Amino acid sequence: MKPSVLRLVWPAALILYALPAALQAQEHNPFANDPQAAEAGKSHFRINCSLCHGLGARGGARGPDLTRPQKKHGNSDADMFRTIHDGVVGTDMPPAMGSLGVEMKDQEIWQVIAYLRSVQVKTAPPSGNPEHGKALFNGFASCSKCHMVEGKGGRLGPDLTTIAAARSLESLIESVRDPSKSLVPGYETVTIVTADGKDARGFIMNEDRFSVQMMDTNESILLLDKDALKSFKKSPVSLMPPYPASALSDKDLEDIIGYLLAVSAK
Repeated sequence: MKPSVLRLVWPAALILYALPAALQAQEHNPFANDPQAAEAGKSHFRINCSLCHGLGARGGARGPDLTRPQKKHGNSDADMFRTIHDGVVGTDMPPAMGSLGVEMKDQEIWQVIAYLRSVQVKTAPPSGNPEHGKALFNGFASCSKCHMVEGKGGRLGPDLTTIAAARSLESLIESVRDPSKSLVPGYETVTIVTADGKDARGFIMNEDRFSVQMMDTNESILLLDKDALKSFKKSPVSLMPPYPASALSDKDLEDIIGYLLAVSAK
């Protein structure tokens, strides 16, 4: 081999030899337990992540609750870095340098992870009985009449297959005890009266200036001309009735949430 070729190959070999060590150095967050880095990460999170995951990382309409110790795509610092940096194929999670406005450098990603560690819940998850919760969901509590889980159940309410991963425990409890307090967008109640005096309640699926498509409480889809309606009213009240402790005990609710947690962890 010519000396000139040796000079080119030798530095390349050194780089390849050093690469695994460099990767290993990134298995742990260089900003771990750094309050200033966590504060910087909080700012990056609000700009780039809160639209989906909520301002406090407690979950939003599109992203899961990130304050929980168990993360669906891995719990270690390295797992979280890869999830943020590379995104998750087949989901709404874009890569850190993607085309959806999320642009974070490696240092900023590590700072976001430091922030998420600082807000991570230290308490254990609820110890509900998933099997009993499933029986309640499909039986006594009648949740499955309106909500679908893993492709089975009603369509009148949101699909709950992944809800336990996307929402905080407090939010899940509130949505059962007082469902109208933080109503999921798109599930406001609409009440209509047709020209021939028939009335219906449900939620709007699509709407424009001239027509409205809604699903009524029988899960029938109605396509209506607004001009032909006697009455058309929207209400910020949920179709779902509240479930106080007198109707659903705290233990039974804990079991139902345990069931939803088990489903969302699959």
